[in-house]
Amino acid sequence: MLSRLVQPISYHLLQRITQFPIPQQRYTTTSFRVLYSTLSICDDIPKKLKKFERKPLVTCINELKRRGREKRKERQKVGEIVLPSPKNGLLVQKLVPIAKEIFAARSELLSSLSRLVKYIAIYSCSICGEVHVGDPPHQIRTCNVRGSLSSKEHSWVKGGIEHILPLVESFHLYDRIGRAVSHNEMLQVDRIPAIVELCIQAGVDIPEYLTRRRTFPVYCVAGRIIDFEKRFPKEISLDKDIDELGFLYKKKRLDEDTDSMEMHCDDIQAVAIRGMKAWKKMCSGASKLMEKYAVQTCGYCPEVQVGPKGHRVQNCQAYKHQMR
Repeated sequence: MLSRLVQPISYHLLQRITQFPIPQQRYTTTSFRVLYSTLSICDDIPKKLKKFERKPLVTCINELKRRGREKRKERQKVGEIVLPSPKNGLLVQKLVPIAKEIFAARSELLSSLSRLVKYIAIYSCSICGEVHVGDPPHQIRTCNVRGSLSSKEHSWVKGGIEHILPLVESFHLYDRIGRAVSHNEMLQVDRIPAIVELCIQAGVDIPEYLTRRRTFPVYCVAGRIIDFEKRFPKEISLDKDIDELGFLYKKKRLDEDTDSMEMHCDDIQAVAIRGMKAWKKMCSGASKLMEKYAVQTCGYCPEVQVGPKGHRVQNCQAYKHQMR
């Protein structure tokens, strides 16, 4: 019965479809064209050009090869290259006052912080090292390192200046143009704060940390640095402080100058403002010095070395550093 009913219904439907007026058919075709009109955008996409259809290079490849050959020939020639300051060992005279201001601002900042620490509590987590300024410390459970508690709560202990102003150390170089510190000399060459080493190389004289001041520049001849001055001045004895390779082995730590400047102001807010001004002066001055005096840092760990070469001490503890 179903098959007998379906056949006439399908027949009537086919007749109605074929009897549609022509304008209706045009409308359907136009709508079909509108729906698929985006196909014309494909014509605007650039085709992959063949080799002979590509645009020529700005500079011909033969010209680039010729320039490379000329540069290689110039490197082989024994010629003198005049180095600018401070690459030639001389000081940049306009930056010497800035270096002295930075060193004074650092002393003022440390003295201000030593005064503020007595009135404001500082806490540090003994497990993850997070720092909190103020009393009481926060109870946020973010201690997620190896050895932390199962509740991820911090283990707070009293902190100091070293937690709010971390100490970044660098090897002290007697001769900044000399060779880099090797791994065997790691425990012999003294380490001082990097900002102090930057000030010393920029012109600040500290009696505890001697440095070599040249009166004549060094020259670069055939890629090698040649120094025409005597290696060591006469007033410095090599037996006590400096070895034959040119490193200063004087193990005196630079004490923080917290007691050198007496604070006569009892207002804590004024002390804080004074410390902030010293901090801004130190940061802005250090950025000016680093435009001329090179500071090298490791790409894997936060190790810093002030000088044009860095050091060769194997103390990088970054994760899988040897595999990179």
